[in-house]
Amino acid sequence: MQYLLLIYLEEERWRESPEPEKQKVYRAYRDLIEELTKAGSYLGGNELQPVTTSSTVRVRNGKRNITDGPFAETKEQLGGYFLVEAKNLDEALAIAARIPSAQDGSIEVRPVVKQ
Repeated sequence: MQYLLLIYLEEERWRESPEPEKQKVYRAYRDLIEELTKAGSYLGGNELQPVTTSSTVRVRNGKRNITDGPFAETKEQLGGYFLVEAKNLDEALAIAARIPSAQDGSIEVRPVVKQ
């Protein structure tokens, strides 16, 4: 079954992190992606641009309304995602716990509906 692992972090904290610390985290991500790819679990993923580049679209009564930024103000912002193949929720949760940003952010695990 496929699971989407949504990676939430505090963008401001990340932005202020020293470059050597960022490189250490990126290296941990690369290592995890390489390992999951070899195991056939990693299907894709990307880091996202900062929330300041996002737009939210709503259509109400046939009228489109576009606002800058995310839908809701939160302490943590969606920073990226992994799409993984896992046998079950327990395996997906175990993968999520290995994502480097789980150490100081959070990972939302959501099953993907297969059409």
